[in-house]
Amino acid sequence: MIAADTASQTTRRSRIRLEGTALMGTPPEPLKDPASQRESRRGGKRRLPRRAAAGRRSFTSTLKALDQLATAGARVSVRITDLDRGHVVLAGDDHLTLPVAGLGVVPLLIEVAAGIEAGTLDPLEIIDREDVGPVATVGIWQHLKAPALPLVDLAVLAASTGDALASNALIAKVGLEAVRARIEQLGMTRTALIDAFRDERGPDDAPQVAVGSAGELAEVFAALVNSQAVSPAVSAQVAEWLSLNHDLSLVASATGLDPFAHENDEHGLLFINKTGRDAGVRVEAGVLAGPRAGVAYALIVCFDDLSIMHRSRAHEAFRTLGLDLMEYVF
Repeated sequence: MIAADTASQTTRRSRIRLEGTALMGTPPEPLKDPASQRESRRGGKRRLPRRAAAGRRSFTSTLKALDQLATAGARVSVRITDLDRGHVVLAGDDHLTLPVAGLGVVPLLIEVAAGIEAGTLDPLEIIDREDVGPVATVGIWQHLKAPALPLVDLAVLAASTGDALASNALIAKVGLEAVRARIEQLGMTRTALIDAFRDERGPDDAPQVAVGSAGELAEVFAALVNSQAVSPAVSAQVAEWLSLNHDLSLVASATGLDPFAHENDEHGLLFINKTGRDAGVRVEAGVLAGPRAGVAYALIVCFDDLSIMHRSRAHEAFRTLGLDLMEYVF
């Protein structure tokens, strides 16, 4: 069941239901300190005090797209939270624990950044590729001539390209148990990094790299931009790594940002994200903030990848969400 923050509809004949927005048309609350911090990163621009028109902020197109996916048998989990006001704008089965593939590296990156801050990890420690089991699922380190890289460069590769070898090297360095303890410390009970990345998963391997819920994924991204994930320094470091992510093909396709250089947008758009992809799994979580509003979001879609059309419908739902989010923040 998916509920959105609008008052214009009360029932739907499909599996997705649109509910009312009590806050629609009310005056905005004063900006909180975290919002001011985000504004400073966007060049110090203040947000406009007025709310956007109800029709532009209803997420009706997103609801229709997700409704169609759910009706076709896909499992859909979504959460959008307004960062300034703290209320949930859109939520649907956001408590479900579902596969999240490469998005599981986010708590790994948080643990690495925390170790660097605590002095238990040396960011310039050289990690040899030969010490990591071969994996060719995704990434560029396998194609580079450099046989070894500093630990901090591996974090950049894991965040920016989803590099499986780099992620596995980080997992080997800090350990899955440490990542699980960090996840627990962050208050995430439906999220877990279960295993390293593998080219093939046998009967003795964990069935998934990572699992999570849309609710917790949106919350951890909100914590990162609000300087609440472990510490301000750790939050800033992980947000900086994630701001280098090259995959802007799903929700982020609506931003029009350069996939390879979107850290400082001339229009004052703050954006960080991470995606996850596996057979029949597409996931994206992130933060999008413009002059009018800021949101943390997460969308998980698990579908039968029977044809290109099945996959395209799933991708189109992410792009539709991106368009609605852009209208919300601008």
